Amino acid sequence: MTTPITTYEEACRYLDDLQIHKIKLGLEAMRSTLANLGSPEEKCPAVHVAGTNGKGSVCSMLRSVMSAAGYKTGLYTSPHLSSVRERFRIDDHYISKEDFRRLMETIRQSLAGGQITYFECTTALAFLWFAENGCDLAILETGLGGRLDATNVVVPLLSIITTISLDHEQYLGTSVEEVAFEKAGIVKPHVPVISGVDDRQARRVITRTCGERQAQLTERNKDFWLSREQGGPWVWKSASDQVILNLMGAEQPNHWQVDNISCAVAAAVQLRSSGFNVSAAIIDGALAGSSWPGRMELIEIPLRFLLDGAHNQAGVDSLLKSLERYRYRRLYVIWASMADKSYANMLNEVSRVADVLFLTRPDSERAALPEELQGQLQHVEGREVRICATVEDALRLVERQAGLEDLIVVAGSLYLVGELRRLLVGEVVP
Repeated sequence: MTTPITTYEEACRYLDDLQIHKIKLGLEAMRSTLANLGSPEEKCPAVHVAGTNGKGSVCSMLRSVMSAAGYKTGLYTSPHLSSVRERFRIDDHYISKEDFRRLMETIRQSLAGGQITYFECTTALAFLWFAENGCDLAILETGLGGRLDATNVVVPLLSIITTISLDHEQYLGTSVEEVAFEKAGIVKPHVPVISGVDDRQARRVITRTCGERQAQLTERNKDFWLSREQGGPWVWKSASDQVILNLMGAEQPNHWQVDNISCAVAAAVQLRSSGFNVSAAIIDGALAGSSWPGRMELIEIPLRFLLDGAHNQAGVDSLLKSLERYRYRRLYVIWASMADKSYANMLNEVSRVADVLFLTRPDSERAALPEELQGQLQHVEGREVRICATVEDALRLVERQAGLEDLIVVAGSLYLVGELRRLLVGEVVP
């Protein structure tokens, strides 16, 4: 685009046009772009978060805590569910359409006809917005991997690695060790690291990298724990700190939620050493009210929908385990996958627990056709499988079939979750 961006809609079109520049791992273009913009990434202290699953939840929880503690806190996450503005947040406020337009025009002018990717552009915009608003802290979620991710231009106060498992193999490698190497790329010399990584092989890579870079490593279930005695409160403990959390009441959260909460608390406690005053009471209150749309999100209107962006094997494993917490008469599953994902095994595992399976396709050029999904199914005798051309078709069909005692799971793709959630309750961003 060679003409000025004068409306929000034009800004979105300009950004969408950058999709023709596919995923490009590397930092040279990002550093050059930010230098031309006055190096906004250097203006705000940051926390940098990577991981296969859980990183968005940890970012959201930590943002809630730091905002509740009185610090102006920026949050940059990806992908979004339905509006690109979801990616940019300061405290409880998403970026306005006008700020989005204005900063997109600033970036367009600075590029002077040059090209960057969609994610590089949104990352630059986040840095600009946080810097001009004087954020006390910016919490940044990596987009893909870590080592060569556009967000990895920062030298943060703290780095967090949530989990490591196989995902995006075409970019990150086909073994857990290769993926761990990419995630560990966010580790900076002498910058503390909090790790929620369980996998033994991945932990060895993280430990080795932290040792080489003299980065203090604090590990979940080794250096800090979150546990609960029968009927008592949740207690987060480390060697030197204790935080009592009443956020869950009598409800038993799924194991990944416990892991994510544990890492978020560890991060808040660690930030005290950087001068942030975060009390145990603030942590408890903030986490009790924290939510992350589209991730194990239960919506009752009045049918029960469980929305989860599980799109890799580890995510699906967690989703299936979490279903043990719910009581239902029949289980309906609405599923979609991206064609470039290895989805066959995940889909078959989900199909085995579903009473009725709806296969559909969200509005994305990457999405697999429902017929392609159906072709990967095995041993579905006795289960009903329905092909739905659109997400709206799937929703209308399940609404006619399901009852109040049933559970409707929506999973396999964040594109699917975002589209269906918008049909159910509207946009995340007002």
